[in-house]
Amino acid sequence: MPLSTRLYTCRGVIVTRFAPSPTGRLHLGHAYSAILAHDFARRQGGRFLLRIEDIDGTRSRPEHVKTIIADLAWLGLSWDGDVVHQSQRLSAYAGALDRLREMGLLYRCYCTRAEIAAASLSAPHGAEPIYPGTCRVLTRQNAERPHCWRLDMARATAIAGPLTWQDHGRTIVADPLTAGDVVLARKDAPASYHLAVTVDDAWQGVTDVVRGQDLFAATHVHRLLQALLGLPTPAYHHHRLLTGPDGVRLAKRHGAPALAALREGGSNGLALATELRVGRVPIGATDT
Repeated sequence: MPLSTRLYTCRGVIVTRFAPSPTGRLHLGHAYSAILAHDFARRQGGRFLLRIEDIDGTRSRPEHVKTIIADLAWLGLSWDGDVVHQSQRLSAYAGALDRLREMGLLYRCYCTRAEIAAASLSAPHGAEPIYPGTCRVLTRQNAERPHCWRLDMARATAIAGPLTWQDHGRTIVADPLTAGDVVLARKDAPASYHLAVTVDDAWQGVTDVVRGQDLFAATHVHRLLQALLGLPTPAYHHHRLLTGPDGVRLAKRHGAPALAALREGGSNGLALATELRVGRVPIGATDT
């Protein structure tokens, strides 16, 4: 369903973005989110940006970037300005990390995923385990040993104080403590999703973030990072997700059809976009 129009009196031009990761092909769920973000901006004479979140050098593929661009054009979507690649923005993320480090909010973590999972047996099934803070209390740290950088969430929230954001016009109270000490720079990547997306949304002047409900929990962390780094807070519009007949969210691992496969099979991208705009989800999916 289309998102409601938001009136601006002092913030100027509305800017939205679509920011896929080129680690695989886009599917119907991606198309739905891109269309909502595109149309939200276009209805109000705003700008729609395309950002490629290719910071994961081990999984990102150039061929997927080409496919993403072809898929969006096939759907009839256009974007403003050049496509931004996160892999070209590493110095900006390093600068943000340095600032948080100077504030005494980061610490090295040497734990493996297996060690974290073993120490977080109380996490609900299927949920990402909450880091128990094992390395936060280390008195000696070895910079040569593989490590990631984690945010000391308790200290960070104490500095930031109470935080809120607007979601579909409703005031949401941020509670980043529930995320635990999140990773801001991985062992195999110079920045995490949380840090990169927060820095880039501010840098690109994004006024409205249109994305799926599956990223709602992440917004608690993003709101905190905005406060710590002195960045503006956009309005958020977390939309409902597309699901299959079994009620499971459409995703590649659940067999959601790739847009490229539909495009290469002769499907009409403009017609597909029209169906999604009015809430009709083809190929056996339902809108919930």
